[in-house]
Amino acid sequence: MAGTLYLIPNLLGLVPPENVLPARTMGVARRLEHFIVENAKPARAFLKTLDPERALRDIAISEIGTEPKSAHIADLLAPAREGHDLGLVSDAGCPGIADPGALVVAAAHRDGIVVAPLVGPSSVLLALMASGMNGQGFIFHGYLPVKDPSRSHALRALEADSRRNGYAQLFIETPYRNEALLAAIVATCGPSTRLCVAADLTLASESIEVRSLGEWKGRAFGRYAKRPAMFVLQA
Repeated sequence: MAGTLYLIPNLLGLVPPENVLPARTMGVARRLEHFIVENAKPARAFLKTLDPERALRDIAISEIGTEPKSAHIADLLAPAREGHDLGLVSDAGCPGIADPGALVVAAAHRDGIVVAPLVGPSSVLLALMASGMNGQGFIFHGYLPVKDPSRSHALRALEADSRRNGYAQLFIETPYRNEALLAAIVATCGPSTRLCVAADLTLASESIEVRSLGEWKGRAFGRYAKRPAMFVLQA
């Protein structure tokens, strides 16, 4: 009988795991001896905070890689086909959302492996909840283009789509590019469009700001330069 692939949300930053993870999620992660991870270093750091039943050196941790081939994904799932339970862990937040874990989940379904999502922090849902924007119609775009004119074209398209159907538009950026992205949003989109910036979610330094772009204009964005943030925009 095949094992189960457990989708285990990672922490969004340095915070005690019991602050954001329910007992079942931590209990499953502590007992597993096989993990598929986005990157090994942050995964080991996460598992260490959970006080696993086995020493870290005795836990099998396999990396997905940025563009995994189907044969590699099949190898990653081999323990489950042999009857072992597996954990899938992203670098931060929920696996399968804006990371290559989705490819592993899809392959598990094709192989008849049971997939069990566990409860934990999602920056997408937390930011949307806190934004006050449309929680019934929204689109998560992941990362936008880094450079203009592609970035400006993407922002105009998101704003136009939001104006047309009322959907909230969610996206993220690498922390060191947050300042440039904020400046581009203010320069590109209309002053009445609303923007939520949700930074350091679940951490003691968490901040959530919602303003029209007219109100964002002229503000200093440097405080977001090195902080993980989720952006929610609605026209």
